[in-house]
Parts: sequence; C-alpha cells; structure tokens
Amino acid sequence: MIKRTLVVLIASACSITVIKAQQSPKSLEERLSKVRVRLPNGWHLSPAGRSLPLGDLPLNLALSPSKKWLAVTNNGQSVQSLQLINAKAEKIVDNVVIPKSWYGLKFSSDEKFLYASGGNDNWILQYAIENNRLRLTDSIVLGKKWPVKISPAGIDIDDAAKRMYVVTKENNSLYVIDLRTKAITQQLALGKEAYTCLLSPNKRELYISLWGGDKVLVFDTKENRIISEIAVGDNPNELLLNKKGTFLFVANANDNSVSVIDIKRRVVVEVLNTALYPDAPAGSTTNGLALSQSEKQLYVANADNNCLAIFDVAVPGRSSSKGFIPVGWYPTNIKVVGKKIWVTNGKGFSSFANPNGPNPARPQQNVARHQGDTNAPKAVEYIAGLLKGTLSILDEPDDASLAVYSKAVYKNTPYSKDSELVAQGEAGNPIPMKVGEKSPIKHVFYIIKENRTYDQVLGDMPQGNGDTSLVLFGEHITPNQHKLAREFVLLDNFYVDGEVSADGHNWSTSAHATDFLEKDWPTSYGGRGGSYPGEGKREIANPKKGFIWDYAKRAGVSYRTYGEFADEGKANIPVLEGHFCPYYSGYNLQVRDTTRFNQWQREFDSLVAVGAVPQLNTLRFSNNHTEGLRKGRPTPFAHVADNDWAVGLFMEHLSKSPIWKESVVFIVEDDAQNGPDHVDAHRTTAFVAGPFVKRNFVDHTMYSTSSMLRTIELILGLPPMSQYDAAATPMWRSFTVLTDATSFKSLPANIDLNKRNEVNTASARLSETFDFSKEDRVPDLIFSQVIWKAVKGEESVMPVPRRSAFVKVTKEEDAEDND
Repeated sequence: MIKRTLVVLIASACSITVIKAQQSPKSLEERLSKVRVRLPNGWHLSPAGRSLPLGDLPLNLALSPSKKWLAVTNNGQSVQSLQLINAKAEKIVDNVVIPKSWYGLKFSSDEKFLYASGGNDNWILQYAIENNRLRLTDSIVLGKKWPVKISPAGIDIDDAAKRMYVVTKENNSLYVIDLRTKAITQQLALGKEAYTCLLSPNKRELYISLWGGDKVLVFDTKENRIISEIAVGDNPNELLLNKKGTFLFVANANDNSVSVIDIKRRVVVEVLNTALYPDAPAGSTTNGLALSQSEKQLYVANADNNCLAIFDVAVPGRSSSKGFIPVGWYPTNIKVVGKKIWVTNGKGFSSFANPNGPNPARPQQNVARHQGDTNAPKAVEYIAGLLKGTLSILDEPDDASLAVYSKAVYKNTPYSKDSELVAQGEAGNPIPMKVGEKSPIKHVFYIIKENRTYDQVLGDMPQGNGDTSLVLFGEHITPNQHKLAREFVLLDNFYVDGEVSADGHNWSTSAHATDFLEKDWPTSYGGRGGSYPGEGKREIANPKKGFIWDYAKRAGVSYRTYGEFADEGKANIPVLEGHFCPYYSGYNLQVRDTTRFNQWQREFDSLVAVGAVPQLNTLRFSNNHTEGLRKGRPTPFAHVADNDWAVGLFMEHLSKSPIWKESVVFIVEDDAQNGPDHVDAHRTTAFVAGPFVKRNFVDHTMYSTSSMLRTIELILGLPPMSQYDAAATPMWRSFTVLTDATSFKSLPANIDLNKRNEVNTASARLSETFDFSKEDRVPDLIFSQVIWKAVKGEESVMPVPRRSAFVKVTKEEDAEDND
C-alpha cells in the first residue's frame, strides 16, 4: 500500500490542463478577495464559483442517471427538506418539506422516482418526479418509528431486479427490500454503524462503508452474505466507483484520507492524504468524492478545511496531487456534471446575522412547534438553525486558475506545520511557544459551564464590547464572574467552536467534533428522535486519538476530572477510569453547583495534604443552564447565582491554597446556544485567572475554544489534538511574567438561592413539559424565550439580536492573520 501526500507548491503550474480558465488569474484572485469572510473560529472562506441557496445542513447530493436532475437532502436541526435541481439551468425547481430525513437519496434508473431516507421514522419515502415537482407517492417501512432504533442511511437500487439496499446507523444493519411488494426479504447485522452502500456495475456486489467499524464490507447479492472485509481509515463514509467498477474510493473522515481499493484483489493499493500538509492531525474531515468526466481527476471534499482537494488518479496506485479549490463552510458532497463541479456546503458561507432572533411576542407559534406541529410558523431561530447550506457550482479549473485557488485555500487556513510546532507568543512569557518547553505553571484547572452568550452575562461591562439591552444575568446575578473579569482579564472577543452541548463538550476537550457528531446531533436536537451522542457516550463520536486526558496520559501528565465525561459515579471513556472523583455530581440540575464546589474541595484538600494534586484538573459547573420557569424549581436567577457563587468559592479556595502560586484557572462555556449576542451567536463568556495572569486587563484578541485548549496544552507540554488547536492563537497576551499571587475574595450571592418558581404563567406551564435530565433535551429556541421572560417579565419582548457576519477582511486584519 502506498500513501500519497497532497502537498502543493502553489506557485508552480500543474501538468494537465482541464478546461480554459474563464477568468484571468488576476481577476480570479480579486474576486476571491472580495468574497472572503472570516468565521468565528478564526478560519476564512472565499468560495469559488456561483451558488444556490439550500436548506439546513445539506448532507447528500444525488445525480440522476441522465444527469438532468440533482437532488439535495437537508438534514439539519430546523426545517428538513428535499430540493430538486435542474442541472442544465442551474435552478432549484422544487423544495418539499420532509418531517424526518437523513442522508439516503437515490434516483430510480428511469428517473420517475426519487427515494429518500425518512430518518428516525424508519422508512424510505418514494417521491414521483412529475412536471419538475416532487410528489410523495409511497413509503417502504423498515420498522416502527423511534424510539425503535433503525435510522436508514445510505440507499442503492438494482432496478432490473426490483431490489433496494438500505444500510442503517442505529441498529447497524443491511436491509434488502423487494420493490414490487415493499417487503423486507433480508436483514443482516453489520456490527457497527453504516454510512452508505454502493452497487458494483454488474450489481453482483454491494459495498458498504462501516462508519463505526473502519472497514468496507463486500456483500454478495446472489449469495446474500458478506464475502469480504477491507480495512480502511477511521470513520469511512462516502464511497465512489469508477465506471468500470475496478477501483473503489473511500473517504476516511478522521484520517484526512481516501483509501483506493483494487476491487479485483480487494486490497487498498494507496492512501491519498487530503490535508494541506503532510502528517497533519485530525481536522480535514474528508467526506465527499467525485470523479471528473474523464475519470482522470478525483475531487475530495475536506469538510473542516472548507475546500476540495484534487488528485490525478489516471493511474490508480500512482496518483499525484494537483491542488485545492476553496468552497463554503463544511462541504459535505460533490457531483460532477460535464465540466461543472457541484458542492453542497453544510454550513453555508458565513456565521451570519440573526434578524429573526428569539421573539416572545409570538409564543403560540413556538408552543405549536414544540408540540410537534412542524407546519407552525417558525418565530425563533437559534444557533443550531442559523447556518443555512449553499450549493457551489464551479467550472473545472485550468492550471492557472487552480494555482490561484490553491493559494486562496492556504491563505484561508490558519493551520500549518509551522503553527503546529511553534505557536504564537513572546519570549519569556509563561505560555511556551514550543511543545515541551517548560512553563512556571504546574497546575491547570479547566472549568466547563453551560450555554451562555457574552452579552447575556458580561454585556454590562463598559470596558468590553457589550450590548446592555441583551443582558439577562448581569453583575447583580453574577458578581463573582464580573469580579474575575475586572480583577484579571476581560475577554470580549471569545467564541465557542461548537454549536450545542452535543458537539460543544467534545470541542471543549478535543478541539474537534468528528463527522459523525456533526451530522448526527441535529436530528435529536430537532426533536426527530435519536440519542445524545457527545461526551463519550458513543464510541463512533469520539476522536481517533482521544481527548485531552488521553494526550495527558501518553505524555505522563497527571490528570483528574470532576463531572466532565463522568456521570453517575462512572467514567464515560476508558482513559478516565480511576481518574475521576466518584462522589462529584455530573450534570444534574437537582444538585447545586455550590454543592459541587464542596465535593471538589473535599477531595482537593486531601490531595493537597499528600502533595498529589494533578497537573490537569477538569471540572463541570453546569447549573447556569437553568430550568426555565418550571414550577417548584429554582428560578433562573437562583440557578445562575448558585453557579456564579460556586465559581467564586472555587477561586477563593484555590487562591488560598499552597499550590496557587503555580496554578491557573480557565473557565469557558461548552457552547453559546442559549441566548442572543450582538456580535455573533458563537460569542461567549470566558475567564482566565492566576498569579501569572495579567491584572485589570482587557484582551480584545480573537480567541476560540481551541485557543484555550492550545494554551493549556502548551503549559502542560502536550501536542495539538487537531488542526484547530494547532492553528488557534494561544492566550499568551493575557499572561505576564510579573506575578501577583494575591488571593481572590468571593462575593456572596445577592439573591435567595432557595427562591422557587411559583407563578403559574404560560411560560411556567411550558417549562413543565421540558426534560432537564440531560443538557439540551429542551428545545433551546423556546427555552431562550422562557429565560428572557423569567428575567424581564412575562409580557416583555426580547430585543432582536444584532449579529455580525465576520465579512470583508480589512488590510489590518490580513496583517493580523500573519502575526
């Protein structure tokens, strides 16, 4: 097996001309510069070509046999839909809402029908294509609806044999269906989650990508059994055959790679590394494949690099890299029609403004949607539904255009091997610039909280960029957090990398979210069935090389967790076995955070007494999530004040301990989904404190979750876990060599922590229907309004959030990119 690395010298010319450039290199470069946008994670986009608007999280793009039609399935948290596109006219001709869907999409050979996965309704829906429209005509039932676990994913069809093949991601099976009778003729257990399936040209073999099993299975359609298993990379998803059916290309999301399989020998003959640099850590997220019309070029979607990688595959086994094309945010699928490349961008072109933000003036619409009426007008959008997909359409580039495109991709990508090995910083700063360099800080305390935006909490601090009209839990409710920001560092330009808790906790502990996590959580968050996949609860969602605790273990760094990835007295992942406090309460809104502080204090004092405090300590203080207006439970004020006091008590106790002089505390929200912010939906509260942290300082530097993790890694001598923390700006500007070990004095809560919700309002009655047993089981777009009413009054109207788009980059910002 040969591994081919994609390294591009962007100034050089490529050897094969595909099509004459439609723009001169100079005009193309100018055009890309004009459309360039900055994302809240610090990366940039400059999408090539033209575009069409799509729905929420497009995952699959199907092409009809004649190439007349394209179809898109949108599988996000908000409205799920199917779109039919006339390929020649580049026009969307129909858009139909589908209650539940997920990835599976296939045209019949005669193009009379389009089949789509019905998600956790556990059926395949059949749409007739009539007069440029999709009309639902039938369904193929695999089993009872959720909570029965099936969840159809990839689909393929043998029209001549009237047979459909469906693979699933919940009961991990292959279903064989007789299309004449709609009956299931065979169900075969696959052992792990499947992503898609693909028939050979002669229909004798069915190839199955085992998403959770790191292999491709070969199913014999005549013998009705698995006849071969081929090991590939981590999280294999998309499959692609050449026309002859002699080579199979497999996208491996967590390996930044494509496996090329010789079908006759059933062996991998080469692995194409799709990352921008050799030996890059996880973070390209390879998940889409297409061959050019000549089949000499392979196009690969790098979801997390926001680009296409191109390989010359004219001689499989001897492939070579050609370059990159910039597309939108999180590309998920590719198709080629003639000389046109079509790309679905899962998150569109920007983290854009939210003019239709939470508005309690229309509560009945929200109640209707919460009760299952998907036709009710959508009055509220929140972060999980903000990022609308797009369809990029671009002409195959010639050598000169590809050189310009490649240059743009490298410019948009802050990750490089240099940044991975040597971080930004300054000589003598407590934050080292190289992995392994010594830091005077010996103990890191990393506290993860729940779901708040910057403006909700710190928008009243005049030193920062806040909007006082959006403040819900200001200084009267959160005096300790305000004191921390005032006495140490105020961070008013800090953004979470995740969207919700399901991916947010993984981002907070591994600087990445796998493609399974990114594609799976919107289903359950949209109330369409499914289970919570994050925080180590499901193996397929975990990064290949583990979380920060795994990196600490490999480096010989001592570690312990308190409630983070440890629930109900047990560890969620193997690396935490024996490294968690057994009596510390995990996520449970019945337990106060001040109680959690006492639980931590008890063990901490015993560890201090024997000189055994770990170097890395992760804690969870989660009650700022609140329970809305649920009658008889603490008010939102009480919950947030309890959380704030726990932070203050923690800081005071640690700062009076003998290890304070060598310690640092980082505090961040796992996500910022629960409320408005006038800058961006991803902006959140973050704090850093310790003797080596600056005092009375405002740090306006643009930071992210990955920035905080990179800072922790550099202190502890750990390498980056992904391309995101490798590229992130460490928080060195908040640190100083002039230490100040003055202890922190906590402030008591200003309100009664025993205060309960008592008034039987409409919001209180709605809160009674919420499930608070696990974070984010409550529909957050409704929950945001309940919180606002609790603070501002039942009749109050929440101001419309004003969120920036991180749009055109100035010369000054370009200079900052190169700092």
